[in-house]
Amino acid sequence: MPTYLELSDILAAKDRIAGTAVRTPLVKLDPARLAAAGFVVPADVPEIWLKDESKQPIGSFKLRGAYNTVAQLPPAALQRGVITYSSGNHAQGVAYAARALGSKAVIVMPDNAPKVKIAATEALGAEIVFVGSASSDRKMKAEELEAAHGYSMIPPYDHPSIIAGQATCGVEILEQLAELTGEAPDDATLVLSPVSGGGLLSGIATGIKLASEAAGHAAPLVYGTEPELAADSEESFRTKTLVEWPAAKTTRTLCDGLRTQSLGVLNFEHILKFVDNIITVNEDDIRSALKVYLKATDIVAEPSGAITLAAALYRSEVLPKAKRIVVVVSGGNLEPSLKETLENEAGAAHV
Repeated sequence: MPTYLELSDILAAKDRIAGTAVRTPLVKLDPARLAAAGFVVPADVPEIWLKDESKQPIGSFKLRGAYNTVAQLPPAALQRGVITYSSGNHAQGVAYAARALGSKAVIVMPDNAPKVKIAATEALGAEIVFVGSASSDRKMKAEELEAAHGYSMIPPYDHPSIIAGQATCGVEILEQLAELTGEAPDDATLVLSPVSGGGLLSGIATGIKLASEAAGHAAPLVYGTEPELAADSEESFRTKTLVEWPAAKTTRTLCDGLRTQSLGVLNFEHILKFVDNIITVNEDDIRSALKVYLKATDIVAEPSGAITLAAALYRSEVLPKAKRIVVVVSGGNLEPSLKETLENEAGAAHV
């Protein structure tokens, strides 16, 4: 039987990361701003709230789990250094945590990682080792260096401390919805999270379900959102069997942070227990959601962070009826060249 996180693990992580990771804003998508920017929202779309993890010091949610994990290492391990494998945002999370705690960070990154994420990781003082584009290549090289140098591995998603750190985002969503709406969020609320290796989705779902149970009310529904071109998680959830897609398929998506070839084992167990569904989104809709952020909000989202809004706006036929939808903007590390292209493209995005 798998060992699941308890609410006490998540609340301990919440205390541990306080002062390093921030309590990010939860803001309502403004229909008036959408209209002013040329977007017409169908009448059947419920109110949409944006959980803006781009406001973390590294521009993404990854700091939560990374700091929660590195902060629990003994002094001797910190002295030897930490290592991870990542396409960018987790790399920055580990580099930031290591610097804050006085440790060396070594990051194995794919050679096709966005330049903005490479530069940000280097700026945090990390040593970067490049490998091919497959997530399996990154993991293998990191394990090789871990064994050779005695570094402590900080996995990007498949670890209880990573899941507990990401789960703090789910607990915050519940707290903020109650504060902003005056209502305890229940199953009339739908929360949409991106999914790749499963750290964020498994954490958010576990945090929301356990905290709601402890408060004695029905929990919001939690759905994962994934690109059609990298839909290994959707297939795993649907078949209840952990599957892996080849890198040649998952690297086709614009969402560089969602190209992982398989869910983590522990993440998958939590997803099966706590997640209500996983749906997919096509590339055109992801691109359109990026334009909505740029032209009708104050948030800059990267493709992986925009996929949830794409699901809320364009996949209503597969979503349950809800009073409100919370979309998690997982990160805002958008490549400047892509940002410029989107801003200059003629015409409004479809809504």
